[in-house]
Amino acid sequence: MISPTAPKAKKIVLAYSGGLDTSIILKWLLTEYGASEVIAFCADVGQAEELDGLEAKAIKTGASKCYIRDLKEEFVRDYVYPAIRANAVYEGQYLLGTALARPVIAKHLVEVARAEGATAIAHGATGKGNDQVRFELTAMALAPELQTVAPWREWSMSSRGELIQFAKDHGIPVPVTAAKPYSMDRNLLHISFEGGILEDPWAAPLEDMFVLSVSPEKAPDAPLEIEIDFVQGNATALNGETLSPAALLTKLNQLAGANGVGRIDIVESRFVGMKSRGVYETPGGTVLHLAHQSLESLTLDREVLSLKESFRGRYATMVYNGFWVAPERLALQTLIDDTQKKVTGTVRLKLYKGGVWVTGRKSPYSLYSEAYATFEKDEVYNQADAGGFIRCQGLRLRVGAGV
Repeated sequence: MISPTAPKAKKIVLAYSGGLDTSIILKWLLTEYGASEVIAFCADVGQAEELDGLEAKAIKTGASKCYIRDLKEEFVRDYVYPAIRANAVYEGQYLLGTALARPVIAKHLVEVARAEGATAIAHGATGKGNDQVRFELTAMALAPELQTVAPWREWSMSSRGELIQFAKDHGIPVPVTAAKPYSMDRNLLHISFEGGILEDPWAAPLEDMFVLSVSPEKAPDAPLEIEIDFVQGNATALNGETLSPAALLTKLNQLAGANGVGRIDIVESRFVGMKSRGVYETPGGTVLHLAHQSLESLTLDREVLSLKESFRGRYATMVYNGFWVAPERLALQTLIDDTQKKVTGTVRLKLYKGGVWVTGRKSPYSLYSEAYATFEKDEVYNQADAGGFIRCQGLRLRVGAGV
């Protein structure tokens, strides 16, 4: 374990996005912190056009190298899909888009640091947020010999305004302006918006802020019906077309976003103890979660489903708080994945003006039996048996009532 009093690292690999914070951090590490070399690392987890010109910008700002790794398939396959198999939703609303991206970024960040012989990694997370915890816990588990430099916890700058001034002083172009007074984080699962005007929980988000979705009012007047195929809890095909995880989520984002699906505006509980307001667009993920849950209702035994529901919130909290590589999350994932062996089938959904509805589900492993469930005459269920069942269930209630 690295001592907190260890000498400052000279060769550092920075988790770099090209945004306000990491652009300034790159320059600050060289001019103020005392690093002799900074290598920029960018994980492509679905930022789209945000990656344009990134390498040139990093080099111009002072990086000796810039790695850009395409992690989209790994991100969706190994991080998003496991969370969907777990039905993980934090505080009943947040689909963990940022929380799931951080551990895959940290994994490759430490891989590059080791390959380059660096002694430290650095990130742009603030001392108030969750991402610092997610990056550093993952790095501790995977590469405990590396130091972590967190400039927001070390430098004297304390506001976005001071950072923008630092950028102007050093000729660094930044994307945050008066016309765009909030921060944005994008990956294949979602886009999050925080800060600026959104720090007032009463202030409505601006309509032109949204990227992945249209407003429900501007969505098509006719509903869109889609079908998603699952194999052992993983989405494998959309409308009959077999697709890779990243390709399927990309296409589903387009279809759901065009119908106004996936916007939420929430106040959430950060791990460090404060509340924060975030606005999120998660169109494809919203549909996948609902579809997966619907298929589980058809294929999972009642008690297995109840057990799974009992730790759903705890799993989501583990991920939100940064414990993706912790033994408890890994152990829970093993149990969850065992329940998914027969979560195979097709779900039909209707998308319409911001809403998603399941209109059908089928599976070769369906536990639904029309012979038992019918309200018509049947030959398999003796309704008179229910009287004894109810009396047995009510015995403790009768005893408690003094009968």
